[in-house]
Amino acid sequence: MEAISSKILLIIFSFGLIIHSIQANERPYQQSNKLFIRNTLFIRNSCRSTSYPRLCYVSLLKHAHFIQTNHMLLTGASLNVTLAAAKSTAALISTLAKSHGLKPREVAAMKDCVEVLSDSLDELRRSINEMSHIRASNFELTISDVQTWVSAALTDQSTCTDGFEEINSKGNIKTIVRRIIVQVAQMTSNALALINKLATSK
Repeated sequence: MEAISSKILLIIFSFGLIIHSIQANERPYQQSNKLFIRNTLFIRNSCRSTSYPRLCYVSLLKHAHFIQTNHMLLTGASLNVTLAAAKSTAALISTLAKSHGLKPREVAAMKDCVEVLSDSLDELRRSINEMSHIRASNFELTISDVQTWVSAALTDQSTCTDGFEEINSKGNIKTIVRRIIVQVAQMTSNALALINKLATSK
């Protein structure tokens, strides 16, 4: 149990660094120029349509110079930020799955979680690829495909935590897995909300 406790502490620390890196760029970009203020106001207002507006805002703020006031660029940036977080999450879960001291059913749940997170990554990559092919002539069909892929990614992330509920897992493993997955699921939810908003803007 000592080995697994040490592993969990390392996972918590690593995940904390990831979340800090998402939020740490909020202050450095607080510049007093009109262009930056316009761009950040656009991001803040756009994020109000999401379920987790503050997370949306701080995760996109460092890309304000790129996003400007463009809804398409905003959505693309949100997907790319979400994919980066999902990659880190999948890596952490994969590391945790190799911990000693896990019960057989917890090992099975961790393996299932790693598998569905891999599917989630593929779906996010596909959504980003689809976004790059959006044109006026194919907008409705392509944005529908993007919505499908991101919805599927969110479902897969939820499936990971559901696996621990089904086996009635208790204690540190269940808690840390949920903590890790919830963050990326919230980012995925935000990305989907921005996609849905974009879909109704045309």
